Amino acid sequence: MNLTATDAKNRLGHVLESAQREPVFIDKSGRQHSVVISAARYEELLRAEQGMSMEERRLRFNEKYKDWIDEQHRHFTKYGIFGEEFRRW
Repeated sequence: MNLTATDAKNRLGHVLESAQREPVFIDKSGRQHSVVISAARYEELLRAEQGMSMEERRLRFNEKYKDWIDEQHRHFTKYGIFGEEFRRW
């Protein structure tokens, strides 16, 4: 969505609601001046900019691939590790 600064000022409620779905670009003096985004999107951008800690990455991975991880655990419990008898440790 693209609005002039005057339209954005006059329709602030609409701008805030629209920003929950997509960025709202604000033009001033005929040029793009600012962007309004949701707080959730802003937090995502901050995390991407600062990088996630290894713990955050681990938690996100485990949440996203929980079913796959559970299946791997079931497989290991049933069959063990391939070539385990050849390991020295």
